[in-house]
Amino acid sequence: MLDFTGRVVIVTGAARGIGRAYAHLLGARGASVVVNDLGGDTDGRDPSAEPAAAVAAEIEAAGGTAVASADSVADPKGVEAIVALAVEEFGRVDAVVNNAGNYRIGRFEDLEPEVYQSFLDVHYLGSLLLARAAWPHLVASGSGRVVNTVSAALTGQPDMVHYGAAKGAVYGFTRNLAVAGAPHGIKVNAVAPGAGTRMMDVAGPALPPGTVEFMHEQMPPEMVAPVGAYLAHPDCAITGEVLNAAGGYVSRMVMVGTPGIHDPELSPETVAARIGEITDPANAQPAELAFPA
Repeated sequence: MLDFTGRVVIVTGAARGIGRAYAHLLGARGASVVVNDLGGDTDGRDPSAEPAAAVAAEIEAAGGTAVASADSVADPKGVEAIVALAVEEFGRVDAVVNNAGNYRIGRFEDLEPEVYQSFLDVHYLGSLLLARAAWPHLVASGSGRVVNTVSAALTGQPDMVHYGAAKGAVYGFTRNLAVAGAPHGIKVNAVAPGAGTRMMDVAGPALPPGTVEFMHEQMPPEMVAPVGAYLAHPDCAITGEVLNAAGGYVSRMVMVGTPGIHDPELSPETVAARIGEITDPANAQPAELAFPA
């Protein structure tokens, strides 16, 4: 069994949905868990300390060890406070699970610039700032782990420019932080989850009829949690990867490069004439991380 006894794990967005499932599973496996959640709605409004406190109490009642935090990951002082709480309560930080996120549906031309900024602040900068604040402790751990959260939306979905772009930034962050962490034994990966959560309730009107009900029935957050737990464990064997996880299905999400063409006399007309060859995915190869020599 993958045991987390002696490990200290920070989980953000941990009061509901997938984050709550992560926190409960890690706590049940012996981790000391920092349950962080702003406690607001899916757009970050109406914050409350109660949801995080409730989950921490549930973990404790089940025999685990947990402490609650209601600080915002979008606030540099907030992430410092989250890490400080972990160190004060448990003496170390071994893993960070960046799960916090805001969510809404909206057409590109209808959303104001501040909406785009808020999604970058929470999804991308929130993940970056927390990992940076925890970095010295992850280095000291000798087996530090960072688990980020991306989404199928980064591949392109309707009315998701703001969300998909923020998740695309998290993808690039994951890949590059994996390179930065390698000399320290730190592994950095991401989960692209699919589950019946309140975020899917928000997306419901844009989805085919019955989709949300199916996800709640057949794709509970608890079926995503084992993937995140593996990536947070010292035995995790991969870095710089994204794993899709939904309803018991797990696969690798990967960026590839096609063989393409080479023409020393390249012209716009050549590109136009050979665009099919250029984009043909046959024999495409995954993009590899460029680790330091």
